Amino acid sequence: MVSGAGFQPVKSADRTLEVLEALAASGQRRSLVDLSRSLDIPKSSLHGILRTMMQRGWVEGDETGTRFGLGVRALQVGAAYLETDDSVSLLAGVLDDLSQQFGETVHLGRLDGPYVVYMAKRESVHPLRLYSAIGRRLPAHATALGKVLLAERTDEAVGGLLTWPLVALTPHTIAAPDALYADLATIRKRGYAIDNQENTEGLVCFAVAAPLHSPAVDAVSLSVPIARLDPGLEERIVAALRRSVDQLRAACGLLSDHPRPADTSM
Repeated sequence: MVSGAGFQPVKSADRTLEVLEALAASGQRRSLVDLSRSLDIPKSSLHGILRTMMQRGWVEGDETGTRFGLGVRALQVGAAYLETDDSVSLLAGVLDDLSQQFGETVHLGRLDGPYVVYMAKRESVHPLRLYSAIGRRLPAHATALGKVLLAERTDEAVGGLLTWPLVALTPHTIAAPDALYADLATIRKRGYAIDNQENTEGLVCFAVAAPLHSPAVDAVSLSVPIARLDPGLEERIVAALRRSVDQLRAACGLLSDHPRPADTSM
């Protein structure tokens, strides 16, 4: 990756990527005026960028031609990324096994700066389940996936990684710095993280880091509605997650030539 002091991004390319990232983050179509204002790009320049991206299939407009969203080309590239990611392929069996054992929602997440991104999932068999989507990005401090990956790093590194003050997604989210650092210390000791309704009220999530790299960049989680969670089930989930970690450590030899994903967490 070309970076460092003195590097100046190509302005047109930088603006094009800003548009893609803004459309991906919004979750809905956006108008030219809205995008121009939020990205600080002149409407005339932005119009040309959007037209070019529409011609190439990266952006689509609505029937009125005034609101814009991601196009099918973005989906194709995202799917290709997942299909060629070695960690996603290697961990697929772990996700399948946990899903078959418990019938609950299972996720593979990757740390991306102060966020965790869902890389893969297995759906719950129950009507009452966690809503999620591959590619969704959530604050790392408010999820079991994110917290177990933050715990792989020093408190100093975590402090520089997160965006302060921390946002509270629910009344249970740990947003106070001292409380978060204490929780991360506990996670380091016991080897797994718990999201106790910190991301979504009514849902508890357990996660372990995937020991494929050091510090870990990927983690596996299992989410359960609190209405279905009892002490016996919690113990079985934790035991199963621990077994998955042991299996992954045994498989690490397979990754001797495996290129590490870019660590955007530091």
